[in-house]
Amino acid sequence: MTINSGLFTSASQHWATPEDLYEALNAEFNFNDDPCPLHGKGGLDREWGSRTYCNPPYGKEIGKWIERAYREAQQGKTVVLLIPSRTDTRWWHDYIMKATEIRFIRGRLHFNESGPAPFPSAIVIFKEAK
Repeated sequence: MTINSGLFTSASQHWATPEDLYEALNAEFNFNDDPCPLHGKGGLDREWGSRTYCNPPYGKEIGKWIERAYREAQQGKTVVLLIPSRTDTRWWHDYIMKATEIRFIRGRLHFNESGPAPFPSAIVIFKEAK
């Protein structure tokens, strides 16, 4: 049996958000920031907007992005993440389980230039606790 190694590695960290998905989320949340437009370069080192969309690099550093999203929400901001649904990871249990909402994407997301993802995806919404 052949197993797709993409399921278990970070062979590609960068998966550009499908345009129709981004447009639907932007219509709902009216984003004013995206710290990852250039593959996340410098996005952790700068201020984030009050309504941030983030599709972080999916490699070993993803936990830092997710922790940052959680911390931003604690400051009264809204952060919407597009991430791989890796429910067995420490970052999932430490931060994603504290999200305001988790939307699992049915089937595999088709990324613009990369084709279908070799992993399931989720939209995670962090908002300030009221």
